[in-house]
Amino acid sequence: MIEKEVNPHFEDFLFDWQHKFYFLVGGYGSSKSYHVALKLILKLLDDKRTALVVREVYDTHRDSTYSLLEEIVTDLGLDGTIKCITSPMQIRFPNGSKIIFKGMDKPAKLKSINNVSIVWVEECSEVKYEGFKELTGRLRHPTLPLHMILSTNPVSTSNWCYKYFFKDSKKKHHVLDDADLYRDRITVVKNTYYHHSTADDNLFLPPSYIEQLDELKIHDPDLHRVARKGQFGVNGVVVFPQFQTQTHEAVMAAIRAIRKPIMRNGMDFGFQTSYNALLRLAVDHNEKILYIYWEYYKNKMTDDRTAEEIDEFRQSGELIKADSAEPKTIQFFRQKGFNMRPAKKFQGSRAQYTKKIKRFKKIICSDRCPNAIEELKELTFAVDKQGEIIEDEFTIDPHTLSAIWYALDDYEVSDLKGGSVWFPEERR
Repeated sequence: MIEKEVNPHFEDFLFDWQHKFYFLVGGYGSSKSYHVALKLILKLLDDKRTALVVREVYDTHRDSTYSLLEEIVTDLGLDGTIKCITSPMQIRFPNGSKIIFKGMDKPAKLKSINNVSIVWVEECSEVKYEGFKELTGRLRHPTLPLHMILSTNPVSTSNWCYKYFFKDSKKKHHVLDDADLYRDRITVVKNTYYHHSTADDNLFLPPSYIEQLDELKIHDPDLHRVARKGQFGVNGVVVFPQFQTQTHEAVMAAIRAIRKPIMRNGMDFGFQTSYNALLRLAVDHNEKILYIYWEYYKNKMTDDRTAEEIDEFRQSGELIKADSAEPKTIQFFRQKGFNMRPAKKFQGSRAQYTKKIKRFKKIICSDRCPNAIEELKELTFAVDKQGEIIEDEFTIDPHTLSAIWYALDDYEVSDLKGGSVWFPEERR
């Protein structure tokens, strides 16, 4: 008989083994990692199993997962029967169960693992998606039910774990709204048990720690969302805070209502890891609104296949401004009958074009453009080693933004004083 006081919010989680996946997300000090470690120990005392504990970097185990498990073993008074071995790190149980530790920075060592029926991925957001897929393949046993526990502090909604366990608009993949999890705290969807926690759920925390987290609301709102509220979101400075999504019907109705809309098309080229991104845009010059209402977004496409798929532009004769770094590609499309021209590019043009787009009062995107939404809605600036914003670099490579740069290369948005540069082409 083991007696151990635990936080009430984790009692159900501790003894639930009905699901394959357990996804725990929470703020700092919520005790999620502690209760995952306790859950493992209790299970392995009852069942003879091999559990694998994974972090992105192997050496981080010693002062985190291994140390935590060792602490719990001692606290339960089981250090005489459960052996915590430091080299190599391993925890052995009297019934033959064991916990082994691996890092995704040494993936070759995963291949020698057999009969693992439980995997705990600590700070799963730091593990790459390819690593996660590799781990699901390592999770196998001829007779025992299989379980994978993933724990993390919330990160950006662009992280793979958010897209996999919640929603990915680009792939039209929707499992659960994270807002519903924050409200319900614990929920089950198909074969996944979701658990959300904050510092308020840890009754053993000193009040001073929670006060420190509360102070972040003033000094660092992004960290406050993560650390105090335990919620996913955007980490960093958003490039286009005026970006919004509307139904396609509403966007087209708004474009039709513009007295003299400026219609533009821009295209960025890509193949293997990059994408061919072609956008149709409309500008309301008087209201300073940019509309995105049509997109083409594919990779691993040869130019002849792409030409076939966007043939409507050849038939209509619409002008496409494209990446001038690909003159051979532009020449190919011109020979096929497309009205395609290179966009103007110059030293510093990335930063200048981005500033131009930021001057629109609104950027409204049709809900039929999921890739533009995915790339632009929460696009954030990259930062240097000192934490300063880099004005022409971003946390992802946004191909749809490049398409917008090219489409609007000779258009200027009015500045705050009402002045603007007007080019004759804008009237066409």
